[in-house]
Amino acid sequence: MRQIVLDTETTGLEPSLGHRIIEVGCVELLNRRVTGRTFHRYLNPERDIDLGAEAVHGLQREDLARQPRFMQIADELLEFIGGSELVIHNAEFDIAFLDAELRLAGRAVMMSELCRVMDTLVLAREMHPGQRNNLDALCRRYNVDNSRRELHGALLDARILADVYLAMTGGQGALALTESASGSAALGAGQIRALVRPPAPLRVITATEQELRAHRDMLAHIAKASGGHCLWPTAGDDPVPQAHLA
Repeated sequence: MRQIVLDTETTGLEPSLGHRIIEVGCVELLNRRVTGRTFHRYLNPERDIDLGAEAVHGLQREDLARQPRFMQIADELLEFIGGSELVIHNAEFDIAFLDAELRLAGRAVMMSELCRVMDTLVLAREMHPGQRNNLDALCRRYNVDNSRRELHGALLDARILADVYLAMTGGQGALALTESASGSAALGAGQIRALVRPPAPLRVITATEQELRAHRDMLAHIAKASGGHCLWPTAGDDPVPQAHLA
């Protein structure tokens, strides 16, 4: 299975407002192994870069003046990613920009027609509900080294995301290799793709009757002190649900 871990840097947040891609980075995975093949280009956006975006990636318009435009590298990029599954963190953002660039380049095609997409942000939220799931948080959670990530960079972030994705989904899957008569290794027919671990069930902690009484007493005290303007139910009502999630 061929996957491409992809990231972009842009001039701003909204392609509908004319913002453009200024860097694209891709890392190839083949059967859950990093192959060493990459695709990386800086691009001339032919427009200014928002200060907020510049603070994130550190790229300035003058740095990109001699770089190619997207339309000049479109064929090379599409050839590299074609037929693969794209692995992207917050895929909606990157796909929207790539689709906008393809339209500007006169290509009557959308990314969804070329590749399947795996959104690692959606996956992380399913696996770790209620927790921070940006790339830095995932690096800490899965012990992935991101010490070089002082600023965002498309290729660097794609490399980091590749490590995070493999860790999230069970590490690098073992290749079923068989030796051919000539001694070369070939993929076995029974290769297994690692399954995503389901999120751990939430613990339900039930309040004791003593805790509920103490809570009712406190609400009654607040209601009295506020002259009846307590926002919560009074002591005569059920003040809180009987249980909450840990």
